[in-house]
Amino acid sequence: MRVKALKDDLMVQQQVKNEWEHMVGVIMLNQTGRKPVKYVLPKFLKKFPNAKSLLNSTPEEVIDIIKPLGMYNIREKRLRGMSRDYLTWDKVDAKMLYGIGKYGSDSYEIFYKQNYNVQPTDKELIRYLNEELNQGQRTIL
Repeated sequence: MRVKALKDDLMVQQQVKNEWEHMVGVIMLNQTGRKPVKYVLPKFLKKFPNAKSLLNSTPEEVIDIIKPLGMYNIREKRLRGMSRDYLTWDKVDAKMLYGIGKYGSDSYEIFYKQNYNVQPTDKELIRYLNEELNQGQRTIL
């Protein structure tokens, strides 16, 4: 299966279509550099385009795709748990989804709720906010 990698000059969050794909990207980015994720995520989303398709798969099918990212047993469990929670999630607090912590919550607030008052600790989210908000006139520390 030949799938194009994501663009290198944009954050993963800027290249997904919906909240579920966003959370998948967040889980894949945990303890992993963005370059391997930008290669694996498109393949993953082609095979599993939504939460239900992932939940109807076997752990082995998921692991086969995410193995290059490392921590594949933990990642598979988080992806499955998040997808199960996603089906009934009210889209208010991302931390209510299994496997989503501060980074995922901050990222969701920024990219989906346009809440730029969050105080991220992740350097890439801080950089994005500094570049996007008033073209750097407001600096997030």
